[in-house]
Amino acid sequence: MKRPKLKKASKRMTCHKRYKIQKKVREHHRKLRKEAKKRGRKKPRKDPGVPNSAPFKEALLREAELRKQRLEELKQQQKLDRQKEQEKKRKLETNPGVKPSNLEPVKKEFGQGKAKDKPKSGKQNPKKLYCQELKKVIEASDVVLEVLDARDPLGCRCPQVEESITQDGQKKLILVLNKSDLVPKENLENWLNYLKKELPTVVFRASTNLKDKGKIIKHLKVRKRAPCKSEVCVGKDGLWKLLRGFQEAYGKAIQVGVIGFPNVGKSSIINSLKQERICNVGVSMGLTRCMQVVPLDKQITVLDSPGFIVSPLNSASTLALRSPASIEVVKPVEAASAILSQADARQVVLKFTVPDFKNPVEFFTSFAQRRGLHQKGGSPNLEGAAKLMWSEWTGASLGYYCHPPTSWTPPHFNEGIVTKMKQGLNLEELEKNNAHSIRTIRGPRLASSILFQSSGLTNGIIEEKDIPEELPKQKEKQQEEGENYNDLDSDQESVEAAAGEKSLDMSGAEEAWEALPEESQADESAPSYMSDKMTEEEDDAYDFSTDYV
Repeated sequence: MKRPKLKKASKRMTCHKRYKIQKKVREHHRKLRKEAKKRGRKKPRKDPGVPNSAPFKEALLREAELRKQRLEELKQQQKLDRQKEQEKKRKLETNPGVKPSNLEPVKKEFGQGKAKDKPKSGKQNPKKLYCQELKKVIEASDVVLEVLDARDPLGCRCPQVEESITQDGQKKLILVLNKSDLVPKENLENWLNYLKKELPTVVFRASTNLKDKGKIIKHLKVRKRAPCKSEVCVGKDGLWKLLRGFQEAYGKAIQVGVIGFPNVGKSSIINSLKQERICNVGVSMGLTRCMQVVPLDKQITVLDSPGFIVSPLNSASTLALRSPASIEVVKPVEAASAILSQADARQVVLKFTVPDFKNPVEFFTSFAQRRGLHQKGGSPNLEGAAKLMWSEWTGASLGYYCHPPTSWTPPHFNEGIVTKMKQGLNLEELEKNNAHSIRTIRGPRLASSILFQSSGLTNGIIEEKDIPEELPKQKEKQQEEGENYNDLDSDQESVEAAAGEKSLDMSGAEEAWEALPEESQADESAPSYMSDKMTEEEDDAYDFSTDYV
């Protein structure tokens, strides 16, 4: 017998009951809103970043940049290791008779050793690795671009590297004056006239605001704005035409190596030529640690390289400006004092808006009070002021300039080498492009820039055997930085502990200042290749600025 279907209970209800339920729900929601209003809304708080008034802001930004870079390198290495393992498994599956030992030599030929080989390279001195990578770039290049900071072009030249490039006569060496918007136009023209007598020279201003590689920008209906100063690249067309002309004369594809001291803008120039942020750039020195291949087109390939290794036999100011580890190895006050001793004191006072000073300690005291850098108890933080001054001087915002030599020629150049370096290059078109670039650049006024006394050529180290052995303390410090890099609190405590030794830094800075001749303290002397007196334009500009102040 078929069972009858049971009817489901009806959901119908009286209107009185339905309205009562709706009223209860409304009262419940009103109660919840009232309680939430009393508690206040808890929005996710955004990271405010490091405030401008915080001490050691530049140091913290550098630490964060380095930490981010190390994490990226670690991820990249892990990705490569996974790819190697997958490739190894595929080869074993396709050729089951092949043993794993037979695959290892093939990998080592292409520089893809096992992960266990990595600690051996990690124990090696990183400076020796930089020398190896630099040699690779120079040997593989047909044209070498030596990037110079336009504020001190002579101090950015390395005679050892230039001699190794020009001794065989097979490679072309071209000078690139980067950061040309930070010097007055008159000074830029004088340096261009001096440098082009020796080597082909290109005036350049790299763009610092480029989109990342592979970044997709959504098309929005936004009002178009004029490009900022930092977005405009100057000198790209002139350099591109020079390389294209040499490639056509050469008859085959060429490789262009980009070399120079740290923080002169090597990676920024490559990004500007590619119109894309491919190479890693930042405020800290020494971000590029290995050779990087960037193809511009089918015929021209650019090779990025790490910076030159500075010889410890250079002057204190040269080590402070060109060596990325100088601020850690040398005390910050001593390093900044060495830079300050070669700058015009009157223009430093006007630029940093501090009172007149007799020694670096007085300047750092006034500078710390001006920027709000104080320690516990209200005393000025001299070490923080020295680090801030050093970071501004080595960065890409402070405008200063040097006078070119009146009559001086590098000993490693002769007429034959100069002629070989200029063969196969269209110098007439290069001169026209440089003139156009100088007209386009809006440089600072002569009165707002600081006159700096260059120390001349900077000696570098090419051979690995010439690199001095590190002290045990420095090795321990590097190991601690590698292990405890993610802990910023410990780094901040070490900075505060170092700042507690201000009395020692003050005495060291005073001794360094007193050891200098009296003429250099008065900022009246200059090297043999520099003019002894300021020009009439500089005197008039200085008088006008002092009257205005």
